[in-house]
Amino acid sequence: MSRATVPPDVLTALARTRPTPAGTAALRAAVHARRMLLFKALIVRVERQHAHLPPSVRRGFEEAWALLERAERADAGAVREVLDYPTTGAWITEALAAPTGPEFESHLAHLAGVAVVAASRAGCPATGTLRVPSGILGLPGLGVLRCPSGRARVSARDGRLRLVEDAGHGAVDLPRRRVRVRDEGAQAPGWSALRALPGGTALLDDLDPYRVPLPGIGPTAVPAADRAHTDHLSWAGRWRRARALLSATDAGRISETDALVHALVPLAAAGRDSGMPTGATVRAAPGAVLTQLPAGAAELAETLVHETHHTKLAALDDSVPLCRPGGILHRVAWRPDPRPASAVLQGTYAHLALLDLWRRAERASGAPTAWRQRAAERYGRYREQVGQALSVLRGSDELTCTGRHFVHEMHRHHLSLGTAVRDSI
Repeated sequence: MSRATVPPDVLTALARTRPTPAGTAALRAAVHARRMLLFKALIVRVERQHAHLPPSVRRGFEEAWALLERAERADAGAVREVLDYPTTGAWITEALAAPTGPEFESHLAHLAGVAVVAASRAGCPATGTLRVPSGILGLPGLGVLRCPSGRARVSARDGRLRLVEDAGHGAVDLPRRRVRVRDEGAQAPGWSALRALPGGTALLDDLDPYRVPLPGIGPTAVPAADRAHTDHLSWAGRWRRARALLSATDAGRISETDALVHALVPLAAAGRDSGMPTGATVRAAPGAVLTQLPAGAAELAETLVHETHHTKLAALDDSVPLCRPGGILHRVAWRPDPRPASAVLQGTYAHLALLDLWRRAERASGAPTAWRQRAAERYGRYREQVGQALSVLRGSDELTCTGRHFVHEMHRHHLSLGTAVRDSI
């Protein structure tokens, strides 16, 4: 397995933040290539520690891996969707970082849930008993089954897979192939299903045990919001209106968001110190946007574009390194703390994408007046700041040759956007 390649013309388009089908395809390929490398690393670690793992742990992992292989032979495309789901990447990363012993062994048990979902999506039969030492069986992209007994049984039933908690406290029939569990009837004793967001295929993921890394996001360690404190109607309403704003502003943006954002992960309200939501992208989980409930659709639309570009740059950097390690710290206007060149590039890229969005929004005759006015104001506020950050990057010796070309194209796009529009809206 090797890194995904990115053609020069696609790299240039990505540097200019503009969405293109070729760019989206390249990024999805990069995410999958990285995911496969992580799976390979996990297999290597398990093989090296094979003799030291308890027999039940070894057996459970080997059975889950065998099921995953059977599912891939049945329908590789369906399995890929499960393997590339954001929290699958977060799980593997945490497992690889865990110390040898009970913590690592507990992480290994999660492969059973991944394999069962893959088998269900691929229409592959399965039977057996699954270890669930945490008491929560996470099923990526579907939901969670509570298993206080520490075990669950899987069986085939009427062409579908059925999961039953070993002591009979919960059960669920998994959907066939690529059909997602719908909201209707999604809740049953012991079972909670993820809920869809309107339009596209993204899910509101307020259940997966790996959705937010511990201890939380940012300097105040904002934790995940749990299901009991997640108002689905509020999130769905903001999501629908944010999609409408993006559609009215730039059809390419909504297509890109649909292709790259697979999960919206609610963060707890604690830790908010301004009117803007705390948004984040975890590098190990590309395709998940972590955010507190935004004040409105405009904030969510901006968060989606901002965080999508963090995902894009992280995926790209895994394929084509843009920065070399260095110790020099730099200041940017939107952060109080000095940042290394790699972080300056991340922030500048995301803000350049927002400038592109705002520039188009203020000229979008079909967009709401309030959105166009907001865009004009924010474009004027951030354009010079992004230009200053680009100057820092252009003068840095920590960029690779590809990184210098990338920043040069970012600079050209920044110039092409022009100055703030002074005409009244």
